[in-house]
Amino acid sequence: MYDRILVPTDGSPSIATVADHARELSDVHGAELHALYVVDTGSFATLPVETTWEGVSGLMREEGEQAVDEFTEMVSDAPVETAIREGNPSREIVDYADEHDCDAIAMGTHGRGGIDRLLLGSVAERVIRTAPMPVVTVPVSEPEGQRAES
Repeated sequence: MYDRILVPTDGSPSIATVADHARELSDVHGAELHALYVVDTGSFATLPVETTWEGVSGLMREEGEQAVDEFTEMVSDAPVETAIREGNPSREIVDYADEHDCDAIAMGTHGRGGIDRLLLGSVAERVIRTAPMPVVTVPVSEPEGQRAES
């Protein structure tokens, strides 16, 4: 049923829960996993003018390399394609899945509702609304005292 499963990662510790779930799906279906890190270029709009895009982009790409490498280690010997993209996270996730004929997307969600979701937005929700393939959301928890967008 699934030949390719996309797993977007932000490098946070909560990705371990998603990695476990994606690995199980991969094992059951004999699917190849794709790990994707998206450098959110929209988040740099508020940086001071003297900040160079190349410097920030380079740092974010390094963070992305580390995130996809950690995901690859978490799923041990499962086949994994990795990629890093720049842009709007939800759009890049859906575009990547479509371009690589992924049969499903497995991603974490913090399960926020109400005012938190309105104020913070939800990458998972936007992916669910726009992806032409199934999106498996895996509930994840945040370390105490941390809040990050899902």
